[in-house]
Amino acid sequence: MSIVIVGGNERMACQYETICRGYGCKAKVFCKENGSLKKKMGCPDLLILFTNTVSHKMVISAFQEAKRNNIPVARIHTSSAAALHSVLSEHCAAV
Repeated sequence: MSIVIVGGNERMACQYETICRGYGCKAKVFCKENGSLKKKMGCPDLLILFTNTVSHKMVISAFQEAKRNNIPVARIHTSSAAALHSVLSEHCAAV
């Protein structure tokens, strides 16, 4: 299962990827908007938005891209590891 994470803490990007790997998922993490998000995002199975630590513009562009490609979106206010665990436990099976 492929996952795209938009937002979050830059220092935790590697930890987000490790947590996703524990659930058998491959993750791309975009903490900042560097260029067009549309081209880099691809077509994942799940989009996770950490809404507290990301700009409104980036949330809108990611959500529009998800809506256009029929990608399920999980919005989380906090960008903690525990919040990521809770979302992944709902959407993925632990390995």
